[in-house]
Formats: sequence, structure tokens, C-alpha cells
Amino acid sequence: MPQTTPLSRRRKAAIVVRFLLSQGHKLPLGGLPQDLQIALTHELAGMRAIDRATLDAVIAEFVDEVDHLGLAFPSGIDHALDILDGSISEAAAARVRHEAGLDTRRDPWERITDLDPAALLPVLDSESVEVAAVVLSKLKVSKAAELLGMLPGERARRITYAVSRTGAVGPATVRRIGEALLAQLDAERASAFAEGPVDRVGAILNFAPATTREEVLSGLDETDGVFAEKVRRAIFTFANIPARIDARDVPRILRDIDQTALARAIAASVEADSATAEFLLGHMSQRMADALREAAAETPPMTPAEADAAKVEVVRVIRALEAAGEVFLLAEDG
Repeated sequence: MPQTTPLSRRRKAAIVVRFLLSQGHKLPLGGLPQDLQIALTHELAGMRAIDRATLDAVIAEFVDEVDHLGLAFPSGIDHALDILDGSISEAAAARVRHEAGLDTRRDPWERITDLDPAALLPVLDSESVEVAAVVLSKLKVSKAAELLGMLPGERARRITYAVSRTGAVGPATVRRIGEALLAQLDAERASAFAEGPVDRVGAILNFAPATTREEVLSGLDETDGVFAEKVRRAIFTFANIPARIDARDVPRILRDIDQTALARAIAASVEADSATAEFLLGHMSQRMADALREAAAETPPMTPAEADAAKVEVVRVIRALEAAGEVFLLAEDG
């Protein structure tokens, strides 16, 4: 029997949903507000049958409305954040979630486990071994193994052992740890400085006179030995060249260094840093090495400041090539 009573929009919606489901379509109805999902369920339960003409009319009206729809916007803050993921900063997104009371709905580990190992390394390096063990336990095995390989051996062993004691840690504690770490990581990414304090201090000391550098590092040893050790690892000076430059890159580096400046650096290394001078001389042509040795021998005596400046010029060229991606510094053992 043809439908004679006008249909409400809610009943039309129920007809469209029933039709699409009967055609095998999966509808994301879980994204609707809960009261609408309940109302739709009751509407479907209260219907029996409609004729073909009514069905065709409802579907035609639905298709016409869809055709006139220009753009649909998300319903709710959480859906809006999903759309904007990657387009706004994590710090801004975290603040929106907090203000909207969404923090408790999201698992912080979803974001933490997606981070690159380099971003997680400071956490494993600075937090307690118990916290580091929880982080390691939440990661994929391949990423956890990569992170362990980036840590000093003793630290890696202590964290690995602590993993054996994580079985007693409850879900609520794991979640609180994740929330605290995520807040810390978001704050670090929102820093006004592009580099961390270790890299900034290391970069400054790279070009400081050797005496100044040693005085600063000695002072750091007294106030914060852990920070001092990290800075030492970040520093790259003339003396580090043999350990951190691939011998195959020496010819490329020498092309960008003024020969007079290089001769002065070699002359400045007769006593201190002689290993670096021999490393450079040993990986160039014999003719060029002989010429540099002769030029170095003829270089007038230099003051300590002039000797430092000559070595710093070589370091400056290497750093510029590294920034351009033309040479890569090797990781120093220990």
C-alpha cells in the first residue's frame, strides 16, 4: 500500500540508512552523537515496510541534497583535531584537547610510540631506569632495539634489566607516565630555540679557543657532570678529525680549504694535534702533502690565539660541508 502520511526527516534518514546497509555499505554511524544513534535505532525498530515509490522518492531527495552539499565540517573538537593533524603544532593541539577536556580520552602512548627514536633518546637518557623501561616496553621491538643501540652500554643494560620488573606496573601508572612524558616532549618541541642546550653549548665551544673550552668544560664537570659529558660528545674540534671524519672525505674537504690556511693549521699542529695533521697529510696526494709540509715549515711562529684560529678555520669548513650534506661526521666510540 502506497505511503500517504508525510515522512519526517528522522524517518527519511532511517530509510536511507536501511537502504544503504541492505546494499552492503559500512556506515560510520559511531561518529554521530549518542542520542542520535539511539533515536535512529528506535526509528528503525518502529518501521515495518514502505513501497517502492516511497523508497525511490526518499533516495532521490537524499541524492539531491548530497549533490547540493558543498563541504561538510567535523562535528566536535576531536574530529576537528583529526582533520588538522599535521597542520597545526602538537603544542597547540595539546592545549585544545586540554581546554576541551579531551586529554583523558586519548592514549598518550599512541603519539609517543609514533615518535622517531632520536626524539625518544633524551627520555631514555635522562629519566629513571624504571620510566625508561616502561617506554621501552611500549615500543615495537625493532624501535626498542634501535634505541638501546643508541645508549651507552651500561645504561642500556640497566634499562633492559628494569624491563623485567615492569610486570607489576598497573595500567593507570603507565598512562600517567605517558601523559607526563608527552607533556614534556610537547614543551620541548615548543621551545624558542631550534636546538637543544647541549647542541647550542657544543656549537659555541667548537669555535672557542682551546683554553676557554677546557676551562668551561672543567667548570661544567663540577656543576653538572652529566651535562658536561653530553657537551663533550657534541663538540667537534680539530683534534676530533681523525676519529670522526671518514678518510675518503678528506679530498672533498681539502678542496674547500684555502691552502695557506691549511698550511697554518698544519704548522700549528707540530706539537699539539699532530695526529690530526698526519691524518690529513696521509690522505692527500704525496705531492700536495710535501708542498704543505714545506709551507708549514716556512710559516712564521704563531701566538696561541693565531694557532687556534688556523685550526678553527679547518673545522668551520668541515661544519659547512656537513650542514650541506656533503660530508658526515662519524659517531665517536664511547
